[in-house]
Amino acid sequence: MSSITDLIKELREKTGAGFLDCKKSLEENNNDIEKSIEALRKKGLAKASKKSDRAANEGAVGVYSNKDITVLIKVNSETDFAAKSDTFLDFLDNLGN
Repeated sequence: MSSITDLIKELREKTGAGFLDCKKSLEENNNDIEKSIEALRKKGLAKASKKSDRAANEGAVGVYSNKDITVLIKVNSETDFAAKSDTFLDFLDNLGN
């Protein structure tokens, strides 16, 4: 039988979930990896559905062109802080290239 540490490591590798989420899921599912994966997926879907109602009213627009085509890309975010961040603007730039 694998140690709890090995099970947590395996679950984290398979799901990308955090340490404490994996530990809690394993405890709730009697250290069953497959049941824990399913529980974490359901939890992730629940989080996503809660966020789906949020308005993404901020964002940025990028215009990219070359000799053959011009593209206009709009990417929205929930906050202006996120829309002005270097990471967000780099993402927009990468979409255009």
